[in-house]
This record gives sequence, C-alpha cells and structure tokens, in this order.
Amino acid sequence: MTDLAAAKAALKTQAVETPSWAYGNSGTRFKVFAQAGVPRTPVEKLDDAAQVHAFTGVAPTVSLHIPWDKVEDYSALAKHAEDRGVRLGAINSNTFQDDDYKLGSICHPEASVRRKAVGHLLECVDIMDATGSADLKLWFADGTNYPGQDDLRARQDRLAEGLAEVYARLGDGQRMLLEYKFFEPAFYATDVPDWGTAYAHCLKLGPKAQVVVDTGHHAPGTNIEFIVATLLREGKLGGFDFNSRFYADDDLMVGAADPFQLFRIMYEVVRGGGFTSDVAFMLDQCHNIEAKIPAIIRSVMNVQEATAKALLVDRSALAAAQASGDVLEANAVVMDAYNTDVRPLLREVRDEMGLDPEPIGAYRRSGWAEKIVAERVGGEQAGWGA
Repeated sequence: MTDLAAAKAALKTQAVETPSWAYGNSGTRFKVFAQAGVPRTPVEKLDDAAQVHAFTGVAPTVSLHIPWDKVEDYSALAKHAEDRGVRLGAINSNTFQDDDYKLGSICHPEASVRRKAVGHLLECVDIMDATGSADLKLWFADGTNYPGQDDLRARQDRLAEGLAEVYARLGDGQRMLLEYKFFEPAFYATDVPDWGTAYAHCLKLGPKAQVVVDTGHHAPGTNIEFIVATLLREGKLGGFDFNSRFYADDDLMVGAADPFQLFRIMYEVVRGGGFTSDVAFMLDQCHNIEAKIPAIIRSVMNVQEATAKALLVDRSALAAAQASGDVLEANAVVMDAYNTDVRPLLREVRDEMGLDPEPIGAYRRSGWAEKIVAERVGGEQAGWGA
C-alpha cells in the first residue's frame, strides 16, 4: 500500500525553479509576439516569479540568464528577490548570441574567441558569488554544419580545456551543470549532443560537474527515464530543464505533449532517490501565445501532478510482480498510479500549506494581471536577447 501521508509530506517539500526568460516576450523563429504587461527589467521578472511562488508554494527560486538579466548590482537584485519571497537560482550562460560565435564559442578554432567565451563563463561564476547562486548552467550551441568543417576530436579537446578552467574557478557549494542537445543549430555534428558526452566530460572534471537533462533535447523515441535512472545511479544527475515538445525542442509547457513520459521520468527520480537529493528541478520553456504567469503556474502544477502519481506507485507490489516475472501485474501497478486523479490530493496539500487549493483561479482573482498591464507602460519589454 502507498503511504499517503508520506506522499503529501514529500509534495510539500517540492521545489520547481522558474526561468526569468519565460516571463518575457518570445515567439517562433519568424516572429516574437508581444504581450501587454510583460516585464521590462529583471526586477519586474522577479515580481512576476514571486506571484507564481505565492500561488503554488513550490517555486521558490528563479533562474537568471546572462546577459539577458544583467544588472549593475547583483546583490541588490538578490535582496529584491528575497523581499518578494523568492531567491535567485541557477545562472545560465549565453555563448550563442554573438557574431563571434558563428563557428562556435568554447570549441571555436580561434583561441581569441575561446578566450572570450571562457571569460563570459567566469563572469557568470562571479555573478554566482554575488547572488549566492549554487549552479552554473551551461548549454553550448557549438557544432559544425559540414563534414570536414573542423576537427571533431580537436573540438572536444577545446571543450575539455575550457570546462576545466571554469570548473577550477567554482567555489565551495557551487556546481557546474552541463546540458546537451542532439541537434540545432549545428546540423552535422554537435559538440555536446547527448548525455554520454556530457557525462564523460563531467566525470573527468570531478564531483562539482553534473549533467542536466532537458526533456526536449532528445531524438523521437528516446527513453529519457532510462537516462535519468542511469545518471542517478552514477550520482551525476544535476538537474532537469522541464518542457515539452511535439516535434523537436519546442519548449512548450511541461507535460503538454506527453504527460505519461513526465510521470515515468518522475517515477525514476523518486525510485532513484533524486527527489530528496540536490537534483535541481527547473522549467526551461517559453510562452509564445499564452499568458505568461498562468502558463508557468500550470507548468508547475503539471510537475506536481506527475510527481504525486510517481509517489503513489505501490513499490512493494511492483517489486513483487517484477520478482515473480508477472509482466501484466507489474505494468498494472504502474498504470494504476498514473491513472489516479491526484488533483484532490494536491488540493489537500495546498490547503494544509495555507494556500488556495486552485492556484490558477487564485491568481486570476488576485488582480495582478490587470495591475501589470496598467502599470508597465513605456520602456522596452524583456524578450529574447533582453
């Protein structure tokens, strides 16, 4: 039998980090769509993020993206976050929006460009020191479009050299989280294309280097939960970038395309001890046509629902069925948990946490949406690249 009290206690401790860029304007490769009331500054992004945490109770930290969220005083920004009831989370680097990085950044064939990229990563560690952030999140758009364009092995050597320099700069309690993506924008060879490449570099670097799994960064049919289980087993799963996709890296609301996959992933997290460890659960998604804050609240709720179902798997019954080779019963135990309507359970959890049981409705009644539309007039709205 599943211990409901234990499941509820675990859900109350859950934390899902939201990304600053999700609160800004975004769009497709063809058009960025503006919305009224969108933040104009990192401070206003934090104000919106605080609303998500206020209504869900489980979104206490906010990822920053540099230079999109660059400010003069990061200590003051961290203080503003705390005043709003949230904290600054991972610092995300950007080595993909500069003309110098056309042929790569940290893997570029030219030493001066590599130096510039590494300098930016070291700057991000300085920002971590100022904000109290523990995680440096790295994703590289580096790769090649044509056979022969560059030496594949040499690019791996450059990658290892740059990562080692940044790793050596990390302080106590700080981590490097390396993300992978199997294609785009490089179409022939990507320098960090899969979890194996990321794992190999992190393993060589040491215990402060861990792998980030972005749920949209895999080829169709990839068994992401197997990757999660393996990285947890090796102690190398640093975090998630949660989103959802129908074709490629769509960055849609997590759980939108395949909620069953999200459940399977979260079951491996629970089963592997990742739910009670320092694995970082982060959203990495954009909201192009839907309202920003309600979409982020819904995304957090989707993660909560998948987690609740994962916690309800009768692990004793599952282990017995697996040991006896009862294929149908083992699958039935998993499906029983997935098919459970956990919304009443989560309403109870929120009520016991002193929250409104219905976060979306509570946000809509709060008047925040109308307030920011009325007040955020003039200036330049935040968006991709700002």
